[in-house]
Amino acid sequence: MSGKLFGLGVGPGDPELLTIKALRIIKESDIIAVPGNKTEESVAYQIVKGVYPELDQKHLLPIAMPMTKDPAVLEENHQKAAEEVGNFLKEGKQVAFLTLGDPTVYSTYLYVHKRILNQGYEAEIVSGITSFCAVAARLNMGLVEMAEPLHVIPATYQASEMDNVLKLPGTKVLMKTGRKMEQVRESILNSGQKAVMIENCGMPSEKIYETAEAIPKQAGYYSLIIVKEQ
Repeated sequence: MSGKLFGLGVGPGDPELLTIKALRIIKESDIIAVPGNKTEESVAYQIVKGVYPELDQKHLLPIAMPMTKDPAVLEENHQKAAEEVGNFLKEGKQVAFLTLGDPTVYSTYLYVHKRILNQGYEAEIVSGITSFCAVAARLNMGLVEMAEPLHVIPATYQASEMDNVLKLPGTKVLMKTGRKMEQVRESILNSGQKAVMIENCGMPSEKIYETAEAIPKQAGYYSLIIVKEQ
């Protein structure tokens, strides 16, 4: 009998935001797939380790997920990850694949999920708390009210169009800003809208920037900006 793959959202950074369901599945699983070349350096691993110290007693499977936009490199790594996971499923093992936030939102896990399904194995997504919901809660603010729309934008990919993106009505969540931070920051300031940013939400290294002016020109990968109309 073939095993089953679970894609587990482990939340944005605070171990206490890991769901009870995700923790149960981790404990029940034979293999824990961890994104990254070294499991102990993975943020997802550190989150789970914070509430489940026995994690190291599990069979940990590092999954290389390079930070690149090169389609050929991504395809090669996604295929390799699916093959590695598939080998354990073939043996009847249950695999829990850890992923930050929620697996349905800009998650590298999804590429493995689709390939595993295409191979004929069973795979299930287990929701986790998204980074933008956690950031809003950390800032003690709502994301949207009444009929306000919510736009979730991968800012790195749309930095050149940011002036137009910021003209969208309602709340804009800017994710994956990365190396385009200075350009995005300039667009926000020019728009005259209110913006707040958190870097490493829920982690020991968390930093909060409460105004658009306070947002730095450079920031880490786990930075998220919420932009609202004045």
